[in-house]
Amino acid sequence: MSDNRLSPRLKANLLRLKQTFDNCGDLEIFRWQYGPELKHTAVSAYFVTLIPDKKVNYMKRSLQDLTEHPVGAGEEITPEMLIRFYDSHGASAETATLAADWATVDSRLLRGYVVLFLEGWDKAICYEAIGLETRQVTEPETEPVVQGPREGTVENLHRNLGMIRMRIKSPALKFELLDTGGYSNTRIAYGYLEGVVNSDVLEEFRRRIGRIGEGEILDTSYVEELIEDAPYSPFPQFRYTERTDAAAAALLNGKIIVLTEGSGSVLICPGLFFDLLQSSEDYYQRVLVSNFIRWIRMIALILTISLPSLYIAVSTFHTELIPTVLLLAIIDSREGIPFGAFIEAAIMVFFFELLKEAGIRLPRTVGAAVSIVGALVIGEAAISAGIASPIMVVVVSLTGIASFSLPQYNMSIAMRLLQFPLMAMAAVLGGFGILLGYLFIWIHLSTLTSLNVPYLKPLAPWNARQFRDTLIRERLPVLIRRTKPPRAN
Repeated sequence: MSDNRLSPRLKANLLRLKQTFDNCGDLEIFRWQYGPELKHTAVSAYFVTLIPDKKVNYMKRSLQDLTEHPVGAGEEITPEMLIRFYDSHGASAETATLAADWATVDSRLLRGYVVLFLEGWDKAICYEAIGLETRQVTEPETEPVVQGPREGTVENLHRNLGMIRMRIKSPALKFELLDTGGYSNTRIAYGYLEGVVNSDVLEEFRRRIGRIGEGEILDTSYVEELIEDAPYSPFPQFRYTERTDAAAAALLNGKIIVLTEGSGSVLICPGLFFDLLQSSEDYYQRVLVSNFIRWIRMIALILTISLPSLYIAVSTFHTELIPTVLLLAIIDSREGIPFGAFIEAAIMVFFFELLKEAGIRLPRTVGAAVSIVGALVIGEAAISAGIASPIMVVVVSLTGIASFSLPQYNMSIAMRLLQFPLMAMAAVLGGFGILLGYLFIWIHLSTLTSLNVPYLKPLAPWNARQFRDTLIRERLPVLIRRTKPPRAN
């Protein structure tokens, strides 16, 4: 008999169980007898830290009732009778399942199942009883909207899948589950809309996620780094959301979504450049308002990456482009500054990023106050000490505000990273250096892919039909798919 198979001897199964979970103080082993004259022995094993007390107490009462009131007067209870009993009167609403090997038993125990071992039977009965308290469904703090649904994902995988399925009530919505193994043994779910998703993209995604193997996955972001095309690119190749409506909209657009056990983040694949500049609220506002907000984001994107380098280039190399009055104001404000424009900008951008990071890591009650007060105090002190000019403080502040306007945090980080090489090129070559930097960025974007899909699609390669929902949002009657969903069998 293989070492992985359960033994018909209860004593051998208990020994194997205790050896595997040695020094696990939260493993509860409950021994009980059943049948006429209580001559049969059984054992229930479960983790008290995964199962609430009320379910444990109900299970023990059920076992006591079974002991005191046999299935048939004078009739010996068989394992098959127990299975039928737990299907209808068990401590869990889930249907009982059978496990014949230790890998299944160990996995079930660690996922909050109660496992029953019977003397003389080489199988075990497993039924789900997990009941950990999780965060309640609330509006995502990172993706607030003025108008639209306010339902966000939580750290419970099944609840997240259920909320998404409630929005897309179609048999074409498929969710496939896989376990990563390793110590974490995390469960990953990925979903797609059959008939809408590109089959080549889906196959490429399956091939890449199949390489995870025994890796330790603790969050959805781990999956991103394991399957992305260009790990060293500053541009994110996938999109994140904590909104169930955004996840459902992505599925309707032919995307693949990835969720992991214990994480409230949803990974949307592939994540293209224009997808990362859009928000779910774009489709809840009227078309003119949505287009106005979308163009503000485009301008914010350009300001985030370009404003400090443009100031350096113009104030250092191309002063003839500045109106005379403004030029005199800039010269007057920079009088006495010991650093050049590049060093001054680099120092101010660095400290702005430092303040922003400190505001994120501090407790929420003081984080916002420290960020605002710190920026005001440091900015005023830098101007008074002659370290920075007022115009530079304005430029860095506008750059930071523009970065906050981008809906995806990972895209905002990418733009902030690109500020520094552009500032250096502007300090060396002026406007030509900025254009050279733009050229390098454009070449990189043109060659970048996400799950082998061109990153700039539908701009490169050009697709006029799909381009209607990038820079300009068309009216919903034009965008809504009118394909007939498949019928349920």
